[in-house]
Amino acid sequence: MIQPFQISALNARDFHAMSQIALGHRPGTLAVTHARLLNVYTGELLEDQSIITHGHWVAYTGTLRPEMLGPATEIIDVAGKVVIPGLIDGHNHLASFGGIAEFVRFAAVSGTTLVVTESLEPYAVAGYDGVVDFLEALADQPIKMAATAPAMISISPRLLGVDGEDLAHLLAREEVLGLGESYWQGVLQTPWRILPAMRATLAAGKTIEGHSAGARDGKLAAYTALGVTSCHEPITADEALARLRLGMHVMVREGNVRRDLAAIAAIRGAGVDLRRLTVVSDGVDPRTLVTDGYMDRVVQKAIDYGFGPVTAIQMATLNVAEHFGIDHLVGGIAPGRFADLVVIPEIERIQPELVVSNGRVIARDGNLTVPARSHAFKAQSRRSIGLTEPVGAEDFVIRAPGSGETAPAAVIQMVTDLVTREEVVALPVRNGCIEAMPEQDLLKVSAVDRRLTPGRCFTGLIRGFGLRAGAMASSAAWDTANLIVVGAADEDMALCINRIREMQGGLVVARAGAILAELSLPVLGLMADLPMEAVAGQLQRIDRAARELGTRLADPILTLATLTSAAIPYCRICEEGLVELKQGTLKGVIRSAR
Repeated sequence: MIQPFQISALNARDFHAMSQIALGHRPGTLAVTHARLLNVYTGELLEDQSIITHGHWVAYTGTLRPEMLGPATEIIDVAGKVVIPGLIDGHNHLASFGGIAEFVRFAAVSGTTLVVTESLEPYAVAGYDGVVDFLEALADQPIKMAATAPAMISISPRLLGVDGEDLAHLLAREEVLGLGESYWQGVLQTPWRILPAMRATLAAGKTIEGHSAGARDGKLAAYTALGVTSCHEPITADEALARLRLGMHVMVREGNVRRDLAAIAAIRGAGVDLRRLTVVSDGVDPRTLVTDGYMDRVVQKAIDYGFGPVTAIQMATLNVAEHFGIDHLVGGIAPGRFADLVVIPEIERIQPELVVSNGRVIARDGNLTVPARSHAFKAQSRRSIGLTEPVGAEDFVIRAPGSGETAPAAVIQMVTDLVTREEVVALPVRNGCIEAMPEQDLLKVSAVDRRLTPGRCFTGLIRGFGLRAGAMASSAAWDTANLIVVGAADEDMALCINRIREMQGGLVVARAGAILAELSLPVLGLMADLPMEAVAGQLQRIDRAARELGTRLADPILTLATLTSAAIPYCRICEEGLVELKQGTLKGVIRSAR
């Protein structure tokens, strides 16, 4: 029987046993002795402390008494090293490239004992059943893994808003801690679609996770008033402070999508209380996970950027737990909490030497001692690319009505590697069509529906991606059930999409009818079946192949995935057209001449 992260797992027998251990009437299960214990509740580093457990739980902290030890008690003498609570990542996207068990293999040794992940990606591509399959993959792991329900603010009209019945079932699950990130523009533009989900979440006593990039003043206040209590989008100290003043928990990102910790560290000079400041990954790429670590690296960076070590550790432990309302269970080392703790050499050096999760040692000296559980995903989760027929080059034709030699056409212009805007330019018309002009950095970009109306396709134009030949495609596009492909040649675009169809998910780079690099993502079209090191290696090969075709983007895989997202301004693409996020309007490529 798969056991999820249960927040009501204490029972009368646990209470009685723990009280008996604390009173010295029975021995504990595990004793960690001679510790310098970080008390995150008071900010103290307490000398010569012992932590005594009963099963999953901490029963006692303080001065060791002999009667707390018995013949069966496992004793770990840490000889004056520092013991801190297990680290928590309060905002991740685990349905991304690497498998769950492989992620746990790296997360556990980093000292991370609880991860909260979004579930919008499985919901977009496979609905409620896909989310449940995903949640079951999180259960019964060496570390605790929780989730938020999908808010589903999407630029694809048929995916906008989570089904009320689906949400009710998800909110009833103990491992679902709230409603996932709800993009503020979508909430304020279509409140009739989103507010019922927000009300249901608050009625269930759970949190609403925010996403307020670019919101300020009245718009930010209006968004906060709807019950949103967190935001991971500030990129400056001033933006973080504005949200803290409104009562939000600010989640500072330090992952592969953005690294904002260095800039936001300037908030230290504001003289404000930082107990609502947390650090999160917002997703970690396999290439980073394999080489650089996980939450240990994030907390260490916070210290390196000038946060005091106690403050930095609180930002990845107690502060996160308090935001989700589970600080009576996790986030600190105290009686009645889960026995999640990490041994580090010094308070300033976040180098986990021993990790205890749920009262058992799961990692020692960088090696996992309790194997992660591999989940057998259901057949429908492995058949999520619903294209019944291959696509052809003709599916990516952009027709230009009329008889003129040029036509005004909308182009997605890359402003940064992630931010875009729309530009309308006069482009040559050949045989009634507008073609890619890679020599002028003008490519085609197409969103192909893989689930709701399989094969439905909209093709636009993009400038700034940088390919000089070939094409690149992904089934791991953000906030959508679309495949996304960018290319200089229609035939190569079709080849990439058809290869994804054959693999039932993946990333593909092709040129002149040949596949240059690929990564199979057969689980929901989002996750691989490979060791994390192999996933990282194939992502590196895809990145190199894209660069050989001409792109100079810092992370072309990430840029490609975000072209379908409602999270990043301003011009995006879905299977029905181009979307201008400020107004939320759908448009075609050809515009009327003025």
